[in-house]
Amino acid sequence: MKKSFIAFIISSVVVVGGGAWWYSRSNDSAMPNKAGASRAGGGFGGMGNRTQPVSVAAVRKQDIRIVISAIGNVTALNTAAIHSRVDGLLTKVTFLEGQQVKAGQVLAQIDPAPFQVALDSAQATLAKDVAQLKNAQMDLVRYKDLLAKDSIQSQQVDTQDALVKQNAATVKADQAAVDTAKMQLGWTQITAPISGRLGLRLVDTGNMIHASDASGLVNITQTQPIAGVFAVPEANLTQLMRQIKVKAPLQVEAWDRELKNKLATGKILATDNAVDPTTGTIKIKAAFANVDDSLFPNQFVNIKLQVDTIKDAITVPTSAIQRGSQGIYVYVVGSDSAVAVRRIKMGITDGDWVEVQSFDETQLVVGDQVVIDGADRLREGAKVEVVVQQKQGGGKGNRGGGDKSKAPADASAKDTSSKTPTAPSAAPSQSADRPRWMDFLPPNTSAADIEKIKKMEPDERRDYIRKLRQQ
Repeated sequence: MKKSFIAFIISSVVVVGGGAWWYSRSNDSAMPNKAGASRAGGGFGGMGNRTQPVSVAAVRKQDIRIVISAIGNVTALNTAAIHSRVDGLLTKVTFLEGQQVKAGQVLAQIDPAPFQVALDSAQATLAKDVAQLKNAQMDLVRYKDLLAKDSIQSQQVDTQDALVKQNAATVKADQAAVDTAKMQLGWTQITAPISGRLGLRLVDTGNMIHASDASGLVNITQTQPIAGVFAVPEANLTQLMRQIKVKAPLQVEAWDRELKNKLATGKILATDNAVDPTTGTIKIKAAFANVDDSLFPNQFVNIKLQVDTIKDAITVPTSAIQRGSQGIYVYVVGSDSAVAVRRIKMGITDGDWVEVQSFDETQLVVGDQVVIDGADRLREGAKVEVVVQQKQGGGKGNRGGGDKSKAPADASAKDTSSKTPTAPSAAPSQSADRPRWMDFLPPNTSAADIEKIKKMEPDERRDYIRKLRQQ
């Protein structure tokens, strides 16, 4: 009993001592380091309440397209399997696989000799029967003269008249045989029935081909223009049909599978006559010129169908949109380099820009600078430094130097990354000749790394410094 009590006392002392040691260590870790910043501080690299680097873009007034997105497949406007219309020996192929051909262009040649012999025979038979017809006609004329002189009976004249008609019918049948032989001789040249792109050759030269062959000689698809079939929800049908009835030009865009490259632009050809009850969608057919052959039959495409346009909408980049407990908002940089929260209501999204309808007390106006990168480190009233500013007059999503009229007035907002640092330092420097990004470098950064970082773009530099600090 006494030993157990002594063991209990010893264990209690050990626990209390360990707790005291842990508490002292945790207090030490929370103390400021030599640079004066807390090791556990927030922000980029634990910078606490220091000014945060951000990228901004100006609020813009522009037209926003109302676009219906769908998925579809490319189909040929016309497809034909090229077959021989007569039986014979394939003696020549005059096309190349994958070649674009015109309607009527000769594709292959069948041995014409048997068909030429048949034509000659039919023409000879026709010539013989034509001669017999002429002789019967002359006899009929003589018989009629004799009948007028009452030298022969009328029955003989009637018999001769019937013979003339019989020979005339024979000549007509012979002429049909000649025409048939000519037509079959012409069919020995296989031509393209439509314009389009040829597929792979299915029969080689030297083979006997027949009109009854299932595979045919080659397939041809019309690809210029080419069609695309896609389905849109029935909820958009009313708006779509309204535009079609007034014959408004509805632009259809075909994009690749990753929605990175626009392949073609076309127009609507027709809509289906009924909504599919299983999917609640209706099929639409569009035509694309496809002059560069970027679309192929049975290819998968993403479709963007523009049904309307919102004129002069207030827009911000989609990268500026933030979501939180207070709803959807953006950070606006003021003239004092402090950010303010502006709650917004999102409208239509068009590419990298989104229509906004502000319902906050303070409205967004054209030219306001909104944060598009670095917002995760901000809060209401935080001080910022603009390091990348989007061009106000450029295309959607293009970043670079632009109109600085709405930039913060703080002189430290200027990018001085081109200036050469003299040595790495763990402590922040307030000198105007020292690049701001050097404040975030680890203490053990080498001179070679500093030279490498100088040549980087701002976004690349920020990511690289973050990796160095994590290491």
